[in-house]
Amino acid sequence: MNEQNNENGKPDNSPEALRKAADAILAADAEASNDEVNEGAPVEPDPFQVLLALQKENAELKDKMLRAVAEAENTRRRAHKEKEDAQRYGAQRFGGDMVQVSDNLRRAIAALKPEDRDAAPDTVKALIDGVEATERQLLAAFERHGIKEITPQPGDRFDAHLHEAMFEVPGTGQPAGSIVHVVEAGYMIGDRLLRAARVGVAKAEEGAPKSGGIDIQA
Repeated sequence: MNEQNNENGKPDNSPEALRKAADAILAADAEASNDEVNEGAPVEPDPFQVLLALQKENAELKDKMLRAVAEAENTRRRAHKEKEDAQRYGAQRFGGDMVQVSDNLRRAIAALKPEDRDAAPDTVKALIDGVEATERQLLAAFERHGIKEITPQPGDRFDAHLHEAMFEVPGTGQPAGSIVHVVEAGYMIGDRLLRAARVGVAKAEEGAPKSGGIDIQA
């Protein structure tokens, strides 16, 4: 405690002096308490910095959302395409085997000459009719499953994407490389080649016009 001295140098213990000393002590304690409160009080955030932080967080969340939506859409499209491909091309291997059955039916029908058919017994005629009906049903089944026949005509231009040249025929008078004979029909499934049409093409001769080069496969 601070003591007040009187004029004689002795401590002043008068009521007035004691009151002033007490007031000084109380004022010092109050100031110390205010300093402690101020030091422990939380600092108010800057509103502008808070706004910037919220905008950044919003942009990040928006970017994540857009990426998630894009990924979900890509997944949906892939699943849809795989489903379509399975429906359209699922019978590709089976169709490739069945076209050989169609070839055999066609050969069986072509092997009988019209005059032989007319002279054949009724039982043979009925058998031929059954083979022809089977071929028609098979071709109708191909059509339902998206399998279409490729049947080039003599004189058509050779197309390496659809045709397979088996041999060359000289002296046809046709432009070199043009189709002059069809060995076997080809088939498409959807927009894919199931089997190329096997054909014979006109051989290039001196002075004959050309329809384009081809690769001959034996």
